[in-house]
Amino acid sequence: MRLFACMMGGCISAQGERSPPSHRRVPAVSDSQSAGNFSAVSGESPQATTGSRYDGAVSIGKNQPLKKERLRWRSQVPMTENQLKDKRQIFWETAPAYEGKKEVWDALRAAAQAAEAADWVLAQAIIDGVGVAIPSGTLLDCYDELGTRYQVPPYCLSPPLNLISDAELGKDEDKDGATVKLGKDVNIKLRFSDTDKDTKFPANTEETVLTLKKRVCQQVKSVDPLDQRWFFGGKLLPDRARLSEFKIRPGYVIQIILKAPKPGVTTENRPA
Repeated sequence: MRLFACMMGGCISAQGERSPPSHRRVPAVSDSQSAGNFSAVSGESPQATTGSRYDGAVSIGKNQPLKKERLRWRSQVPMTENQLKDKRQIFWETAPAYEGKKEVWDALRAAAQAAEAADWVLAQAIIDGVGVAIPSGTLLDCYDELGTRYQVPPYCLSPPLNLISDAELGKDEDKDGATVKLGKDVNIKLRFSDTDKDTKFPANTEETVLTLKKRVCQQVKSVDPLDQRWFFGGKLLPDRARLSEFKIRPGYVIQIILKAPKPGVTTENRPA
């Protein structure tokens, strides 16, 4: 009789009390690891990792339904649609190669695409279909039935707020019509004529000087690009030139001479 009672979900002691059955324990998630603490507009970090098992023996918390809202975040360096597409493709193709089930990664990819298209019902159905838990209510932090952790980076969930067009980045085509590859993301130093302090500024080596001037006007100083003259090594940098042409090394400074606009002339009423 005692053996039968144990098989039915818990042993009965001599006093007639039933001992609780054991429960599956899943990895812990600290507050710093939780996707809920992700600063959506401060930058692209944290970079997501592939599925990895975390040591621990406490519950990750109650599973939450997928939040019906788009993730808002800002990339440290503005990226184009093609750059975003390439980053997504690289992540989804390489993530299953580390740890975690490929079918779960495929499901997360399909759910991310559905959520980006605002098809929340389909996204939720895909997640439920593979038994994935999302304690934060987002795909940034997910767990399968075995407790394996899957983290999807923000760039796979929505485009950044500072997404720019390929034309703005100075993308061009060669004589054969083939797309020219984009350069590297770098930090350059700018020194404006109205201050002695240097300003660190994120840039891409294939951006044109004119594109950089426009971004400086939008992000650093409200000075029209026509009122900015850029110098490096004592030479004036032409607007059509790309940053990669000047071989600017870390620690080198680009001088920016600001021209004071004429009285009554602003960037709004300046003739094109």
